[in-house]
Amino acid sequence: MKLYIAGPMTGLPDLNFPAFHAQAARLRAQGHEVVNPAELNPDPAMPWAECMLRDLAALTRCDGVVLLPGWDQSPGAQIERLWAQRLGLSVGEVTA
Repeated sequence: MKLYIAGPMTGLPDLNFPAFHAQAARLRAQGHEVVNPAELNPDPAMPWAECMLRDLAALTRCDGVVLLPGWDQSPGAQIERLWAQRLGLSVGEVTA
């Protein structure tokens, strides 16, 4: 299964990349193909809208989305969740 990781980044230390990378490693160890926005957009200076366009395009090619804790406080992750729902993808949350 190809899974996209969604979660909060803006305003968090290191853009929350460590949480994204840790979840990607867990999912890959389970045999999933993973799309990790922290790998898609490694440049912290990249404009938010440019990152979101790249992320949504990648999400479109996935089977599901995995939501990291705090996703509900992130405008970007909220958009990604809604996009996944509208596409009929599976949506699951990581429990802390």
